[in-house]
Amino acid sequence: MIRKVFLLLFFWVVGLQGQNPVVWTTDFKKQSDTEYLLIFKASVQPKWHLYSQNLPKDGPLPTEFIFQEVGTAFELVGKMQESETVTAFDPIFEMDLSWFEGEGTFQQKIRLIQPELGAISGEINFQACDDKICIFRNEPFRFVLDISKAVAAEQKTVDSESLKKSQALQLSLKNKELLSQDQDQKSDNPLLNLFLLGFVGGLIALLTPCVFPMIPLTVSFFLKQSTSKSSGVVRALLYGFFILLIYVLMSLPFHFLDALDPQILNTLSTNIVMNLIFFAVFVFFAFSFFGYYELTLPSSWGNRSDAAASSGGVLGIFFMALTLAIVSFSCTGPILGSLLAGSLTAEGGATQLTIGMAGFGFALALPFGLLAFFPNALKSIPKSGGWMTKVKVTLGFLELALALKFLSNADLVGHWGILKREVFVGIWLVISILLFVYLMGWLRFPHDVKGAKISVFQRLFTFLVMLFIFYLIPGLGKNQDGQLTLLSGFPPPVFYSVYPSDSECPLGLNCFKDYEKGRAYAEAQDKPILLDFTGWACVNCRKMEENVWSQPEVFRLLKEEFVIISLYVDDRKELPEAEQFNFQYPSGRIKTIHTVGEKWATFQNLNFASASQPYYVLMTADATLLNPPVQYTDTATYRDWLKSGLEQFRESEKQPNSGYAF
Repeated sequence: MIRKVFLLLFFWVVGLQGQNPVVWTTDFKKQSDTEYLLIFKASVQPKWHLYSQNLPKDGPLPTEFIFQEVGTAFELVGKMQESETVTAFDPIFEMDLSWFEGEGTFQQKIRLIQPELGAISGEINFQACDDKICIFRNEPFRFVLDISKAVAAEQKTVDSESLKKSQALQLSLKNKELLSQDQDQKSDNPLLNLFLLGFVGGLIALLTPCVFPMIPLTVSFFLKQSTSKSSGVVRALLYGFFILLIYVLMSLPFHFLDALDPQILNTLSTNIVMNLIFFAVFVFFAFSFFGYYELTLPSSWGNRSDAAASSGGVLGIFFMALTLAIVSFSCTGPILGSLLAGSLTAEGGATQLTIGMAGFGFALALPFGLLAFFPNALKSIPKSGGWMTKVKVTLGFLELALALKFLSNADLVGHWGILKREVFVGIWLVISILLFVYLMGWLRFPHDVKGAKISVFQRLFTFLVMLFIFYLIPGLGKNQDGQLTLLSGFPPPVFYSVYPSDSECPLGLNCFKDYEKGRAYAEAQDKPILLDFTGWACVNCRKMEENVWSQPEVFRLLKEEFVIISLYVDDRKELPEAEQFNFQYPSGRIKTIHTVGEKWATFQNLNFASASQPYYVLMTADATLLNPPVQYTDTATYRDWLKSGLEQFRESEKQPNSGYAF
């Protein structure tokens, strides 16, 4: 799926550290001498969302309220009530989820067991996400029911044992100034990608029987009907401009829908019924390309537009362009449908649809402008013929493959378990084999000419299809790590598999989930440390592992040169009672660390002033930073970052170790 726009991600993340995307406030209402209504309000920044308490298994972390002294000093009356949420399919976690946008309210009724209780304390565990990064935080709260009683209440203290454990979390970082240095991270530009996607779609449409024969006829018409060559060029360029304009105008209704409800396009794209409709429509498009029937707009539309085109002048040229758009719909419609469906799954779908349509229109308009400047090139344009039918049928197979994606979306949303990853890949494999058989001339459709000669270009494309078939085959195997990375976003996720997963580390790499154990191993092996702050519910962490870590050179570096320490900040496993402790922040706030995730989240925030994942740090066993940390990035940047850290480590080996104790 096309993901959201992000530019200069590192700077954005640095800015994020100084703010909290979710701000909590509390209040209470006294209902009787022993009963109170506790009210929690969450203010959520734009583009972020806070997840509900009620989420399906294997999704993000639900919002959770943990009360101290519950059952001894007071009791909860009923369940925590929450305000209305947005419920929709989350394309990041690929399941139906509920979340709060803007503001969320939670209310919990309590009844005092100890009348002398003056304050109620606890913490809120929550996960908040935007389009690229998730944060996992523990927010303390305190309701002062009676100030006089609260002053006398027992306060948290940091005993000597807790102090010792707290000090163990603090690293004596060397080269700490690297934390504030800018690390150049390249990022994709989805708008440019969509324009190029639309442009490629337009180039393909040019090769179809509905459009290709029109190019030399239209250009020749403008040049012959004009009083001068310059006049003909201007008219041809104007014709091309109007083609571009018409396809851009087609996207305007979606901006109206987007203005009414910014989430409506994404909601439609993730709706089960809509995905099934898209599936059926794309199959219908495919069989149209196969030649079993023609898709046409009402003939009256084309007749009226053609009549208006005869009026001449600028308006006449506009209607000539409109006529081309109408009469070529049987070939361009399915391609535009693919562009529409792809844009609906993106953030700001209407804007991205406009960009994609602009790319499509520009590609269609381009030959009319170029050939007007270079009319002699008209003689070298290939003649229309059976090769265009081959193009249409090939597009039909591509439409079938795209249709399967929408069926997969519905399957994921409905949790039907029908189209697991290997089943999906298997069907794509069958479609690819049928395309190969067709291109070899062993399969014919209604409009194919019997005994047609196979061109050199067709043989080359057939060879590429064969390579794609071999590329898909490993996707049927059990170990999917690093497989089909070129198709990322199309097949179901790796975990949605017919095979149970038994790996505890990404890609089968050796990793540690405890800092001290990993540090000791790195010291013994004389290797640098890759500190990987991650999360079980962190989707972008999985993307980095599947798409970046799996690349051969990156994988080799990780396997041979580094000791990976993966610290899961959302791990809810309870620490042994002897390892739990109270941690006091520099602000004076005291927090009880009682889970593995809380320990590593505090560790990350305390040492690196960061609360988002993925977050990668290269360092030595004695806590010497090797280069600035990085987060979600591309393969080239990540590879170069690993190499620069490795070079710095080799240089540091020449210096005596200072020693380090955790």
